[in-house]
Amino acid sequence: MASTSRGDALTLPRVQCPNHPEAILVEDYRAGDMICPECGLVVGDRVIDVGSEWRTFSNEKALKDPSRVGDAQNPLLNGGDLTTMISKGTGAASFDEFGNSKYQNRRTMSSSDRAMLNAFKEISTMADRINLPRNIIDRTNNLFKQVYEQKSLKGRANDAIASACLYIACRQEGVPRTFKEICAVSRISKKEIGRCFKLILKALETSVDLITTGDFMSRFCSNLGLPKQVQMAATFIARKAVELDLVPGRSPISVAAAAIYMASQASAEKKTQKEIGDIAGVADVTIRQSYRLIYPRAAELFPPDFKFDTPVDKLPQL
Repeated sequence: MASTSRGDALTLPRVQCPNHPEAILVEDYRAGDMICPECGLVVGDRVIDVGSEWRTFSNEKALKDPSRVGDAQNPLLNGGDLTTMISKGTGAASFDEFGNSKYQNRRTMSSSDRAMLNAFKEISTMADRINLPRNIIDRTNNLFKQVYEQKSLKGRANDAIASACLYIACRQEGVPRTFKEICAVSRISKKEIGRCFKLILKALETSVDLITTGDFMSRFCSNLGLPKQVQMAATFIARKAVELDLVPGRSPISVAAAAIYMASQASAEKKTQKEIGDIAGVADVTIRQSYRLIYPRAAELFPPDFKFDTPVDKLPQL
C-alpha cells in the first residue's frame, strides 16, 4: 500500500514504497502502475498519464498540433486545468441565421484561477530578473495560493502579495534577498512589500530565520569582483564585529557593506563606498556610520593570516 511522506505545509504529498522510502519508483505506462525497483511492490495503480498522446517533431511545428489532452495539470489551480476550449467553427452549421457562432467559450477559467495565473506569471518574471532557481518559484507560488485562498489580505494588490511571498520564499530557502532587490524587479513600493510581509507571516502563522551578514557577503563580493581572500576577510570582520557587539542596532546589510569596505581598503582591490552601496542597496552615509563603529578596533577584526596591502593604521578614518 502506498504511503505518503508528510513534510511541511508547503510540500506536496509524495507516493513512496513503505519498505524502501528512498527508492525512485518506476512507472509502467502501459499498465498504469508505479513499481518499487527494490522489492517489486506496486505502490500505485491506475496512474493517469498527463503527457501528450502524440509526439510533435521539430519539422512539424508549423503544422496543426494533433494533441488533444492540452497542457500538464497544474495542482495550484482549481480543477486541475481540466477545461475545454471550443474552437472557432468553419462550416455553415456552426453559425445561426444572424452569423453568430452557436458554440462559444462562455467561461473557460474562473476569476480566481485567472488571478492566480497572472500572479504566477508575475512571480516567474520577477524571479527570472534576479536569477532565482525553480524551487524558490514553486515555494512562492504555494505561499501565494495559501494567502489567496485564505482571503486574509483582501484589499491588497496581488502584485504586492506576490512580491512579499517571493521575499519570504527566499528567506525560507536560505538565499535571502533585500527588500530593495525585490522592489527593483517589481512595481510595488518597499513600504507596501514590508506591510504585506508582516501580514502574511501573521496570516500563515509561519516564520523566517533571522538574516545574518554571511547571507549576503558572497553575493555582494562576487558582484563587486573581489577575490576570495577579501571575501573571507570581510566575512570574518562582520562576524567578529557582531560577536564584540560593536554594531548594536545596525542592519546586517549595512554591517556587511562596512566590512567589505574595510577589507577592500586593506587589500589591493580597493572599492569606494559608492560602488559597495550600489551593489548592497545602502546609502554611502549608512556605510560610513557602520564603518565608524568598527574602525576603532580594526586591528582585532582582521583574520590572522590576512595579507595587508594597506596597514591598519593607514585605513581611512572617515
